[in-house]
Amino acid sequence: MIGLDTNVMVRYITQDDRAQSATASKLVDSLNPENPGYLSLVVVAELVWVLEYSYDFDRAGILRVLEILLQSEDVIVERVALVWQALHDFRLCNSDFADCLIERCNGAAGCDYTLTFDRKAVSAGMRLLQ
Repeated sequence: MIGLDTNVMVRYITQDDRAQSATASKLVDSLNPENPGYLSLVVVAELVWVLEYSYDFDRAGILRVLEILLQSEDVIVERVALVWQALHDFRLCNSDFADCLIERCNGAAGCDYTLTFDRKAVSAGMRLLQ
């Protein structure tokens, strides 16, 4: 198993740097179920943020990328069930993906609820701290 950093996945997905994208593509295309890539929760959250805010991916594009990664047999995603749940929430609410993931991770850790100052995060299931 090979750990993959956010920048490797960004280069692979966006193909925005000729040399690095070619190297990332060669690596990712070489992954297989016997020698998979590994994406931590931090990488998944960071990847979504970079694609959305640096590359102007819309919600549908983000959903597509995450679904492909989560369904891949060549990539293992940390706590994949939680990421699927967060993806489901992200599809249905107007919160950021990271808020959906935070809420799901906190719930899985046994938190009764998650407090936030972010009004938009309430749609991900958090409670507004006033």
